[in-house]
Amino acid sequence: MLESFTATAGDQQITVVTISNDQCRVVLTDLGARILELHAPDRDGVLADVVLGRTSYDELPGDQYYFGVTAGRYANRIRKGRFAIDGIDHEVTRNEGENHVHGGRRGFDTYVWSTELDAARDAVTFTHTSPDGDEGYPGTLESRVTYTLDGSALEIRIEAETDRPTIVNLVNHAYFNLAGHDSGTVLDQVLQVDAGAYTPVDAELLPTGEVLSVARTPYDFREPTPIGAHIDEVDNAGYDHNWVLDGDGMRRVATLTDPPSGRRLTLVTDQPGIQVYAGGYLEGASAKGDLGTYAAFAGVTAEMQTFPDSINHPEFPQRVLRPGETYVNVVRYEFSVV
Repeated sequence: MLESFTATAGDQQITVVTISNDQCRVVLTDLGARILELHAPDRDGVLADVVLGRTSYDELPGDQYYFGVTAGRYANRIRKGRFAIDGIDHEVTRNEGENHVHGGRRGFDTYVWSTELDAARDAVTFTHTSPDGDEGYPGTLESRVTYTLDGSALEIRIEAETDRPTIVNLVNHAYFNLAGHDSGTVLDQVLQVDAGAYTPVDAELLPTGEVLSVARTPYDFREPTPIGAHIDEVDNAGYDHNWVLDGDGMRRVATLTDPPSGRRLTLVTDQPGIQVYAGGYLEGASAKGDLGTYAAFAGVTAEMQTFPDSINHPEFPQRVLRPGETYVNVVRYEFSVV
Protein backbone atom coordinates (compact mmCIF):
# COMPACT_ATOMS: atom_id res chain seq x y z
CA MET A 1 0.00 0.00 0.00
CA LEU A 2 1.25 3.46 -0.87
CA GLU A 3 0.05 6.75 0.64
CA SER A 4 1.33 10.32 0.40
CA PHE A 5 0.67 13.78 1.78
CA THR A 6 2.29 17.21 1.70
CA ALA A 7 3.92 19.00 4.63
CA THR A 8 6.25 21.91 5.27
CA ALA A 9 9.90 21.73 6.26
CA GLY A 10 11.08 25.21 7.12
CA ASP A 11 9.97 27.31 4.15
CA GLN A 12 9.79 24.35 1.76
CA GLN A 13 6.81 22.21 0.78
CA ILE A 14 7.66 18.53 0.83
CA THR A 15 5.95 15.26 -0.02
CA VAL A 16 5.92 12.44 2.53
CA VAL A 17 5.32 8.93 1.17
CA THR A 18 4.49 5.78 3.17
CA ILE A 19 4.87 2.33 1.63
CA SER A 20 3.66 -0.59 3.71
CA ASN A 21 2.80 -4.27 3.50
CA ASP A 22 2.07 -7.01 6.02
CA GLN A 23 5.76 -7.20 6.98
CA CYS A 24 7.40 -3.76 6.92
CA ARG A 25 6.70 -0.06 6.57
CA VAL A 26 8.91 2.71 5.21
CA VAL A 27 8.31 6.47 5.29
CA LEU A 28 10.16 8.61 2.75
CA THR A 29 10.33 12.24 1.69
CA ASP A 30 11.37 14.09 -1.43
CA LEU A 31 13.56 16.45 0.63
CA GLY A 32 16.89 14.78 0.06
CA ALA A 33 15.21 11.61 -1.29
CA ARG A 34 15.52 10.36 2.27
CA ILE A 35 14.26 7.66 4.59
CA LEU A 36 12.34 9.09 7.56
CA GLU A 37 11.20 5.83 9.16
CA LEU A 38 11.74 2.13 8.55
CA HIS A 39 9.71 -0.31 10.64
CA ALA A 40 10.72 -3.97 10.85
CA PRO A 41 9.41 -6.83 13.04
CA ASP A 42 11.20 -8.61 15.88
CA ARG A 43 10.93 -12.36 16.50
CA ASP A 44 7.50 -11.80 18.10
CA GLY A 45 6.26 -9.80 15.13
CA VAL A 46 6.43 -6.46 16.94
CA LEU A 47 7.40 -3.58 14.65
CA ALA A 48 9.99 -0.98 15.64
CA ASP A 49 11.38 1.99 13.75
CA VAL A 50 15.00 0.98 13.19
CA VAL A 51 16.44 4.15 11.62
CA LEU A 52 17.46 7.36 13.34
CA GLY A 53 15.85 10.67 12.42
CA ARG A 54 14.98 14.22 13.36
CA THR A 55 12.31 15.49 15.77
CA SER A 56 10.28 17.38 13.13
CA TYR A 57 10.17 18.13 9.42
CA ASP A 58 11.44 21.65 10.17
CA GLU A 59 14.75 20.16 11.30
CA LEU A 60 15.36 18.34 8.02
CA PRO A 61 16.83 21.27 6.03
CA GLY A 62 20.50 21.62 6.90
CA ASP A 63 20.63 18.36 8.89
CA GLN A 64 24.37 18.04 9.54
CA TYR A 65 24.02 14.36 10.47
CA TYR A 66 22.53 13.40 7.07
CA PHE A 67 19.92 11.13 8.67
CA GLY A 68 18.54 8.84 5.95
CA VAL A 69 19.45 11.10 3.02
CA THR A 70 20.70 10.44 -0.46
CA ALA A 71 24.16 12.01 -0.15
CA GLY A 72 25.84 13.44 -3.25
CA ARG A 73 26.80 14.45 -5.87
CA TYR A 74 29.87 12.75 -4.37
CA ALA A 75 29.30 11.24 -0.93
CA ASN A 76 32.12 10.96 1.60
CA ARG A 77 35.26 13.06 1.32
CA ILE A 78 37.44 14.65 -1.37
CA ARG A 79 40.81 15.94 -0.18
CA LYS A 80 41.15 19.73 -0.49
CA GLY A 81 38.06 19.68 -2.72
CA ARG A 82 40.28 19.11 -5.76
CA PHE A 83 40.50 16.50 -8.49
CA ALA A 84 41.33 16.15 -12.17
CA ILE A 85 39.47 14.37 -14.97
CA ASP A 86 41.25 13.82 -18.29
CA GLY A 87 43.93 16.30 -17.23
CA ILE A 88 41.41 19.07 -16.43
CA ASP A 89 41.52 20.37 -12.85
CA HIS A 90 38.31 20.89 -10.91
CA GLU A 91 37.67 22.43 -7.50
CA VAL A 92 34.51 21.82 -5.48
CA THR A 93 33.31 23.57 -2.34
CA ARG A 94 35.10 22.87 0.93
CA ASN A 95 32.56 22.35 3.67
CA GLU A 96 34.55 20.32 6.23
CA GLY A 97 37.66 22.31 7.03
CA GLU A 98 39.85 22.19 3.93
CA ASN A 99 37.98 19.23 2.47
CA HIS A 100 34.75 18.45 0.64
CA VAL A 101 32.15 16.09 2.12
CA HIS A 102 28.78 14.71 0.96
CA GLY A 103 28.38 17.02 -2.02
CA GLY A 104 29.32 20.37 -0.51
CA ARG A 105 27.45 23.22 1.16
CA ARG A 106 24.29 22.41 -0.79
CA GLY A 107 24.48 18.70 -1.38
CA PHE A 108 21.66 16.66 -2.86
CA ASP A 109 20.24 16.18 0.64
CA THR A 110 19.16 19.85 0.73
CA TYR A 111 16.98 19.79 -2.39
CA VAL A 112 13.33 18.86 -2.85
CA TRP A 113 13.37 16.20 -5.57
CA SER A 114 10.54 15.47 -8.01
CA THR A 115 8.33 12.54 -6.98
CA GLU A 116 6.75 9.77 -9.05
CA LEU A 117 4.56 7.22 -7.26
CA ASP A 118 4.09 3.65 -8.50
CA ALA A 119 1.43 2.03 -6.32
CA ALA A 120 1.35 -1.14 -8.42
CA ARG A 121 5.00 -1.86 -7.55
CA ASP A 122 5.01 -0.38 -4.02
CA ALA A 123 7.67 2.00 -5.29
CA VAL A 124 8.50 5.69 -5.46
CA THR A 125 11.08 7.38 -7.67
CA PHE A 126 12.70 10.70 -6.80
CA THR A 127 14.49 12.68 -9.54
CA HIS A 128 16.85 15.65 -9.37
CA THR A 129 18.76 17.71 -11.92
CA SER A 130 22.11 19.14 -10.80
CA PRO A 131 23.34 21.81 -13.25
CA ASP A 132 26.84 22.08 -14.67
CA GLY A 133 29.05 23.82 -12.09
CA ASP A 134 26.84 22.93 -9.13
CA GLU A 135 29.15 23.07 -6.07
CA GLY A 136 31.99 23.11 -8.62
CA TYR A 137 31.22 19.76 -10.29
CA PRO A 138 31.45 19.50 -14.07
CA GLY A 139 28.44 18.41 -16.09
CA THR A 140 24.68 18.47 -15.73
CA LEU A 141 23.75 15.36 -13.74
CA GLU A 142 20.30 13.74 -13.97
CA SER A 143 19.76 11.51 -10.92
CA ARG A 144 17.03 9.03 -9.96
CA VAL A 145 16.49 7.19 -6.69
CA THR A 146 13.86 4.43 -6.64
CA TYR A 147 12.71 2.90 -3.36
CA THR A 148 10.80 -0.39 -3.66
CA LEU A 149 9.32 -2.29 -0.73
CA ASP A 150 9.47 -5.99 -1.60
CA GLY A 151 8.15 -8.14 1.23
CA SER A 152 10.61 -7.69 4.10
CA ALA A 153 13.22 -5.98 1.90
CA LEU A 154 13.69 -2.35 0.91
CA GLU A 155 15.57 -1.94 -2.36
CA ILE A 156 17.22 1.35 -3.30
CA ARG A 157 18.26 1.79 -6.91
CA ILE A 158 20.25 4.94 -7.70
CA GLU A 159 20.98 5.94 -11.30
CA ALA A 160 22.52 8.99 -12.93
CA GLU A 161 23.59 10.33 -16.34
CA THR A 162 25.80 13.28 -17.28
CA ASP A 163 26.54 15.44 -20.31
CA ARG A 164 30.21 15.94 -19.35
CA PRO A 165 32.75 13.67 -17.66
CA THR A 166 32.22 13.95 -13.91
CA ILE A 167 32.51 11.96 -10.69
CA VAL A 168 29.53 10.43 -8.93
CA ASN A 169 29.16 8.59 -5.62
CA LEU A 170 25.51 8.69 -4.56
CA VAL A 171 24.74 6.75 -1.37
CA ASN A 172 21.98 6.26 1.16
CA HIS A 173 23.00 7.53 4.60
CA ALA A 174 20.55 5.78 6.93
CA TYR A 175 21.63 5.11 10.52
CA PHE A 176 20.39 1.75 11.83
CA ASN A 177 19.62 0.62 15.35
CA LEU A 178 17.90 -2.74 15.15
CA ALA A 179 16.64 -2.56 18.72
CA GLY A 180 14.71 0.57 17.74
CA HIS A 181 16.00 4.05 17.06
CA ASP A 182 15.25 5.13 20.64
CA SER A 183 16.76 2.11 22.42
CA GLY A 184 20.29 3.28 23.27
CA THR A 185 23.53 2.41 21.52
CA VAL A 186 24.43 -0.16 18.87
CA LEU A 187 27.64 -1.25 20.60
CA ASP A 188 26.21 -4.69 21.49
CA GLN A 189 24.71 -5.27 18.06
CA VAL A 190 26.61 -7.80 16.00
CA LEU A 191 28.20 -6.83 12.68
CA GLN A 192 29.61 -9.14 10.04
CA VAL A 193 31.27 -7.79 6.86
CA ASP A 194 32.57 -9.79 3.91
CA ALA A 195 35.77 -7.80 3.62
CA GLY A 196 39.35 -8.93 4.00
CA ALA A 197 40.76 -5.41 3.67
CA TYR A 198 40.01 -1.80 4.56
CA THR A 199 41.33 1.64 3.65
CA PRO A 200 42.96 3.34 6.67
CA VAL A 201 42.41 7.06 7.20
CA ASP A 202 44.33 10.02 8.55
CA ALA A 203 43.23 12.49 11.23
CA GLU A 204 40.89 14.18 8.72
CA LEU A 205 39.18 10.83 7.98
CA LEU A 206 40.60 10.79 4.45
CA PRO A 207 42.14 7.63 3.00
CA THR A 208 45.91 7.40 3.18
CA GLY A 209 45.93 5.44 -0.08
CA GLU A 210 46.81 2.16 1.60
CA VAL A 211 44.71 -0.99 1.38
CA LEU A 212 45.46 -3.12 4.44
CA SER A 213 44.39 -6.54 5.64
CA VAL A 214 41.84 -6.57 8.45
CA ALA A 215 43.52 -9.60 10.03
CA ARG A 216 44.48 -9.07 13.68
CA THR A 217 43.04 -5.52 13.67
CA PRO A 218 39.90 -3.92 15.18
CA TYR A 219 38.54 -3.82 11.61
CA ASP A 220 38.14 -7.58 11.28
CA PHE A 221 34.41 -8.28 11.08
CA ARG A 222 34.69 -11.34 8.87
CA GLU A 223 33.14 -13.26 11.74
CA PRO A 224 30.12 -11.82 13.59
CA THR A 225 31.45 -9.40 16.20
CA PRO A 226 29.76 -6.83 18.48
CA ILE A 227 30.38 -3.32 17.15
CA GLY A 228 31.74 -2.24 20.51
CA ALA A 229 34.11 -5.18 21.00
CA HIS A 230 37.22 -3.32 19.81
CA ILE A 231 35.94 0.20 19.17
CA ASP A 232 38.15 1.67 21.90
CA GLU A 233 41.18 0.64 19.85
CA VAL A 234 40.08 2.92 16.98
CA ASP A 235 40.98 6.62 16.78
CA ASN A 236 38.60 9.47 15.87
CA ALA A 237 35.63 8.41 18.05
CA GLY A 238 35.37 4.92 16.63
CA TYR A 239 34.62 3.47 13.24
CA ASP A 240 34.16 5.76 10.24
CA HIS A 241 36.00 3.72 7.62
CA ASN A 242 35.65 2.12 4.22
CA TRP A 243 35.88 -1.66 3.94
CA VAL A 244 36.96 -3.27 0.66
CA LEU A 245 34.14 -5.69 -0.07
CA ASP A 246 34.88 -9.17 -1.35
CA GLY A 247 33.52 -10.17 -4.75
CA ASP A 248 31.66 -8.09 -7.29
CA GLY A 249 28.19 -7.78 -8.77
CA MET A 250 25.07 -8.08 -6.63
CA ARG A 251 26.01 -10.16 -3.60
CA ARG A 252 25.45 -10.38 0.13
CA VAL A 253 28.13 -8.26 1.81
CA ALA A 254 27.20 -7.79 5.47
CA THR A 255 24.76 -8.51 8.27
CA LEU A 256 23.76 -6.60 11.39
CA THR A 257 21.97 -8.46 14.19
CA ASP A 258 20.31 -7.40 17.43
CA PRO A 259 20.33 -10.57 19.56
CA PRO A 260 17.68 -9.54 22.13
CA SER A 261 15.01 -8.67 19.54
CA GLY A 262 16.15 -11.18 16.93
CA ARG A 263 16.12 -8.59 14.15
CA ARG A 264 18.68 -9.14 11.44
CA LEU A 265 19.53 -6.83 8.55
CA THR A 266 21.25 -8.42 5.55
CA LEU A 267 22.93 -6.02 3.14
CA VAL A 268 23.11 -6.83 -0.56
CA THR A 269 24.81 -4.51 -3.06
CA ASP A 270 26.77 -4.17 -6.30
CA GLN A 271 29.26 -1.66 -4.87
CA PRO A 272 32.99 -2.16 -4.14
CA GLY A 273 33.02 -0.54 -0.70
CA ILE A 274 30.99 -0.05 2.47
CA GLN A 275 31.43 2.90 4.83
CA VAL A 276 30.62 1.86 8.38
CA TYR A 277 30.18 4.86 10.67
CA ALA A 278 29.31 3.84 14.22
CA GLY A 279 27.86 7.23 15.19
CA GLY A 280 30.62 8.36 17.51
CA TYR A 281 29.71 12.02 17.00
CA LEU A 282 25.92 11.70 17.44
CA GLU A 283 25.92 12.85 21.07
CA GLY A 284 23.25 15.56 21.47
CA ALA A 285 21.64 15.21 18.03
CA SER A 286 17.91 15.89 18.31
CA ALA A 287 15.91 12.68 18.00
CA LYS A 288 12.46 11.90 16.64
CA GLY A 289 9.68 10.83 18.98
CA ASP A 290 9.93 11.50 22.70
CA LEU A 291 13.59 10.58 23.10
CA GLY A 292 14.92 14.14 23.05
CA THR A 293 18.48 13.58 21.87
CA TYR A 294 20.58 10.67 20.69
CA ALA A 295 23.66 9.38 22.48
CA ALA A 296 27.00 8.69 20.86
CA PHE A 297 26.88 5.35 19.00
CA ALA A 298 23.06 5.46 18.81
CA GLY A 299 23.12 4.21 15.22
CA VAL A 300 25.41 2.78 12.57
CA THR A 301 25.53 3.56 8.86
CA ALA A 302 26.29 1.09 6.10
CA GLU A 303 26.93 3.28 3.07
CA MET A 304 27.42 1.30 -0.15
CA GLN A 305 29.93 3.26 -2.19
CA THR A 306 33.02 3.63 -4.25
CA PHE A 307 36.05 4.36 -2.07
CA PRO A 308 36.32 7.86 -0.52
CA ASP A 309 38.51 10.32 -2.47
CA SER A 310 39.02 7.62 -5.08
CA ILE A 311 39.51 10.16 -7.88
CA ASN A 312 42.76 11.21 -6.16
CA HIS A 313 43.96 7.62 -5.71
CA PRO A 314 44.54 5.85 -9.06
CA GLU A 315 45.04 2.60 -7.14
CA PHE A 316 41.37 2.70 -6.00
CA PRO A 317 38.33 1.68 -8.10
CA GLN A 318 37.38 4.71 -10.20
CA ARG A 319 33.92 6.20 -10.68
CA VAL A 320 34.25 8.70 -13.54
CA LEU A 321 30.91 8.94 -15.33
CA ARG A 322 30.94 9.91 -18.99
CA PRO A 323 28.21 10.95 -21.45
CA GLY A 324 26.28 7.94 -22.71
CA GLU A 325 26.94 5.93 -19.54
CA THR A 326 24.62 5.30 -16.60
CA TYR A 327 25.83 5.31 -13.01
CA VAL A 328 24.12 2.57 -10.98
CA ASN A 329 24.23 1.87 -7.25
CA VAL A 330 21.86 -0.78 -5.88
CA VAL A 331 21.41 -1.81 -2.26
CA ARG A 332 18.86 -4.11 -0.64
CA TYR A 333 18.07 -3.91 3.06
CA GLU A 334 16.69 -7.40 3.79
CA PHE A 335 15.09 -7.93 7.22
CA SER A 336 14.67 -11.28 8.93
CA VAL A 337 14.66 -12.71 12.46
CA VAL A 338 16.93 -15.16 14.22
